[in-house]
Amino acid sequence: MKSIRKIIFLVLGLIFSNILLAQIGGMPELVEPIKWETNLEKVSDTEYNLVFKADIEKDWHLYSQYNPDGASLPIEFYSEEADSLFTFEGKAKESPTETEYNKTFQKEEIFFAHKAMLKQRIKLLKDDITDINVTLYGQACKEVCIQIQEDFNFNLADASTEIEPMPVAEMHDADKKDVADGGTKKNKGLWTIFFLSFLGGLAALLTPCVFPMIPMTVSFFIKQSKNKAQGIKNAIVYGISIVVIYVAIGSVVTGLFGADAMNEFSTSVTFNLIFFLILLIFAFSFLGAFEIILPSSWGTKVDQGVDKKGGYIGIFLMALALAIVSFSCTLPIVGTALAASATSGGIAPIISMLGFSIALALPFTLFAMFPGWLNAMPKSGGWLNTVKVFLGFLELAFAFKFLSNADLVLDLHWFERETFIAIWIAVFGAMAFYLFGKIKLPHDDEGDRISVGRFSLGLLALAFTIYLIPGIWGAPLKLISGFPPPLKYAESPYGVGYTKQATSGGVNFEIIELPEHAHLGPHDIVSFEDYEHAMAYAKEVNKPVLIDFTGKACVNCRKMEDYVWSDPKVLQSLKNDFVLVSLYVDFKEELPKDEQYVSKHTGKRIRTVGNKWSEMQTVKYGTNTQPYYVILNHDEEVLIEPYSYNSDVDAFHDWLKEGKGKF
Repeated sequence: MKSIRKIIFLVLGLIFSNILLAQIGGMPELVEPIKWETNLEKVSDTEYNLVFKADIEKDWHLYSQYNPDGASLPIEFYSEEADSLFTFEGKAKESPTETEYNKTFQKEEIFFAHKAMLKQRIKLLKDDITDINVTLYGQACKEVCIQIQEDFNFNLADASTEIEPMPVAEMHDADKKDVADGGTKKNKGLWTIFFLSFLGGLAALLTPCVFPMIPMTVSFFIKQSKNKAQGIKNAIVYGISIVVIYVAIGSVVTGLFGADAMNEFSTSVTFNLIFFLILLIFAFSFLGAFEIILPSSWGTKVDQGVDKKGGYIGIFLMALALAIVSFSCTLPIVGTALAASATSGGIAPIISMLGFSIALALPFTLFAMFPGWLNAMPKSGGWLNTVKVFLGFLELAFAFKFLSNADLVLDLHWFERETFIAIWIAVFGAMAFYLFGKIKLPHDDEGDRISVGRFSLGLLALAFTIYLIPGIWGAPLKLISGFPPPLKYAESPYGVGYTKQATSGGVNFEIIELPEHAHLGPHDIVSFEDYEHAMAYAKEVNKPVLIDFTGKACVNCRKMEDYVWSDPKVLQSLKNDFVLVSLYVDFKEELPKDEQYVSKHTGKRIRTVGNKWSEMQTVKYGTNTQPYYVILNHDEEVLIEPYSYNSDVDAFHDWLKEGKGKF
C-alpha cells in the first residue's frame, strides 16, 4: 500500500509541477513547427525556379510575402550572391493562402496554414555558376511567435526539367474541421465585402449621373414593350446586364492581376499614391471644380449599336451605355470598392462588384414591375448636387487614407497622426458647414432654406468633426480605428503638448531624464534595446535585469504589453524593480561586417541585430519563441524559471515578485 501511495504522490507531483511550469511559461525548448523541402526546376539555360515546400504544424501560421506592413512579418528571400551571380525575378508564386483580421495590428493578415509552396524565379548572370545560396526569412505564430531563418543551397546540376504545378491547398486530416471553421470566417469576410459594396451601389444611385436615368429608362421599356409583362422582362434583362458588366470588371481585375498581385498592390507605395491622386481628382470634380466627361463618341457608338441590334443585345448595349455615361460618378466608388476588397484576395473583387451592381440594377427592375412607384420618386433637382458634393467630401477624406498608407510603408513620418486627423477635421467640418448652407459651391442653388434631411446630415457631420478634435491631443478615436496612423506614429505620441503618459489616470507633464542608451518603452517604462548597456545600468542602480525577448511583429508580445504590463501593480514593478531590456529578434538592421558570423550552434549566418538576439535566446535559454521573459542578476545568472506567453496578470505579477525576491 505504501508503495502504491508513493506512486500516486509521485504522479500527482509530476502533474502539478507541469501545471506550475505551464503557468510560468513551460520548459524552454526549441520550437520547429515548420519542416522544409526544396527542389530546383530548370526553365531555360539561364532561368530556374527555386521551389520551397513547407509542412506547417497544426494551429501555426506562416505569413505570406503579401502580408501587410505593420503586421506579422512576411516571407522574404535574401542572398549575398544576388545581383552578382543571379537576380530574383519578381516575387515568388504562392500556393493558396488564408486571410483573417488581426485585432492587435488592426489589419487583415495573409498566411499559410497546414502546407505552403513557393516558387521563386531566378535568372543567372554568369555561365559558370554551379550552385547558389539563398536564405528565407519569415515568421510563424501560434500563441507565441518564432522567427524563421533557413539557409538553402541549390546545385544546378540537380535541376529537374519537369515543372510542378502550383497545388490546391492540402490539409492534414485532423485539421479539416479547422479549415472548415476558417472557411466560415472567410465567408463572413466576403459577406462583409458584399454588403459594403452594396451600400456603395446605393450611394451611386443617388448621383446626378445615375438617378435621372431610372425614370427615363423604365419609361422607355414600358413604352417600347407590347405589354406590361414584356416591359418587366426587358427591365429584368437590363438589370442582369448591369450585373454582368460590373462582375466582368471584377473578374478582369482578378484575372489580369491575380489575388497575390492585388494584395501586393494594396500595400505598395505606388498603388496608394496613384489611388490618392485619382480620388483627389474625382473629389474636386464632385465638389464642382470641373467636369470629367468621357468622349461623346463612346456613348454615340453604343447608342448606334442599340438602334441597330435591338432585342436583348440592344438592351445589353443600353446597360453598357449606362456604365459609360455614369463613369464620372461611379468610377471612384467602384475603384474604392475594388481597393478595399483587394487585401482579401481570391474572388473578393468579383463579390465586391456583384454587391455594387445588384444595388445599381435593383431600382430599374423594381420600378419596371411597379411603375406606379415612379410617381412617388423625388424629382431630380438641387438635392442631387448636394448628394454629389457630400460624396466629394467623402472621397477627399478617403484619399488621404491612401496617402497615409504610402507614408507608413516608407516610414517617412511626413504624414503623421496629427496631420491626418487635422485634415479630416477640416474636411468633415467643411462638409458640416456646407450641409448647413454656410458654404456655397459652383453648382449649388441660391435657395436660403435647407431640408430636414440635409440639416440632420449636417448635424451628424458636425458631431463627427467634434469627435475627431480630441484625437490631436492623444485620444484613441476607436470609432475610426485603423484609418488614421497608429498612436505611436505621431509627432507627439502622447498628444500635442505632452511628453509622457501617466501610469494610471491623468497626465504627467514632467520631462523624464533618461539614462544613456535608454528610451521610453511601452507605458513609459525606461527600456534598453542592447543587452550590454542594460546590464551596465543595472549594476549602476543595483537592480535585476528583465530580458524581454520580443518582436516588432509579434502579436502576443503586444497583447502582454497592452493587457498585462498595463495593470497598475505590474506596471509599478516593471518601472521600479527592474531594468528592462527589450531584445527584438526580428530587427532587420544589419550588423557591421566584422560582427557578422556563422553560428556554431545553428549553422545560420548571424547578419542582423535581430539574428544576434535570436541566437542569444536559442543558445543561452534553449528556446526560440516570443514573448519570453528572463530575470538575471549581475552575474548573468537566471534567478527564476523564465516566463513565456501567459496573459494571466496575477501569474505574471507573482513571477516578477518572486524574481525580485531572489535578487
